[in-house]
Amino acid sequence: MRMARRILPPRLEPGNRVGVVAPAGPVDESELTGGLSMIESAGFPVRVAAHVYDRKGYLAGEDETRLQDLQGMFLDPRIRAVFCARGGYGSLRLLDKLDYRAIRDNPKIFAGFSDITALLLAIHEQTGLITFHGPMVRDLGTKSPKNWTDLLRLVSGETPSTVQWGLHGRALVPGAAEGRLTGGNLSLMCHLAGTPYFPDMAGRILLLEDTGETLYRMDRMLTHLQLTGGLEKLAGIAIGDLIGCGDRGALEAMIAQTVSPLGIPVATGLPMGHGLRNRAFPIGIKARLDTRAMTLTLLERWTA
Repeated sequence: MRMARRILPPRLEPGNRVGVVAPAGPVDESELTGGLSMIESAGFPVRVAAHVYDRKGYLAGEDETRLQDLQGMFLDPRIRAVFCARGGYGSLRLLDKLDYRAIRDNPKIFAGFSDITALLLAIHEQTGLITFHGPMVRDLGTKSPKNWTDLLRLVSGETPSTVQWGLHGRALVPGAAEGRLTGGNLSLMCHLAGTPYFPDMAGRILLLEDTGETLYRMDRMLTHLQLTGGLEKLAGIAIGDLIGCGDRGALEAMIAQTVSPLGIPVATGLPMGHGLRNRAFPIGIKARLDTRAMTLTLLERWTA
């Protein structure tokens, strides 16, 4: 089921309740203390899902309980936004079990990144709901506080109707293009390829980040997406942090060699990913990528 109509989630307003879930890897209670305090100090009561601190090896508990927590947050009328505790691994295991119709009928702000990329993209593609690639609760107290303030401004409607980010990297392919934002973690994008949850890439601006992958693995993943046809119809590519993924010069040379035949604008330096900067980006919203001005600009509203 793919829903063509885009759905804007209601904005987060003072006093609204925020839900916290752990759909992927396990997290200790102490790891969330700082992030939960920041959310509550901003005026948003928090409901931590019942099984957030469960642990089953590399997962935050059983698939059934992680699914129950996530689905329950969307069904709870008291919850306005759902933030993820951490990434790790596990989101893929939930994709074919989610009730996408219930999510579509109860639209809410949903934010996370890394392994949560799978949920961000699947929910948007299956329901039309705008989702948010952005910081998770575990990171709020340990990385740049601007990540939290930017996410809050974006989902609460405090941000101006036009938002622009500077790309503090370099243009690998010069040019400008408009398209709807998609993407996230490159590894997760590859794992989604060939499934019903892989995004429609036609006319999209692809955002990419990753961490802990060697140069040849990065090459392999980009080549894999290219071979699946996933890159052919893109409008542009903006690349965020690639932490621990090899020499920067060699990495950029490999990327440029792989994507330059597409003839679309490509730039590095997007403030997203596993580094200190991890700004929030709405998946599914039209934007303009200009690799001469080195900017990415939102062109539509992202909350109702």
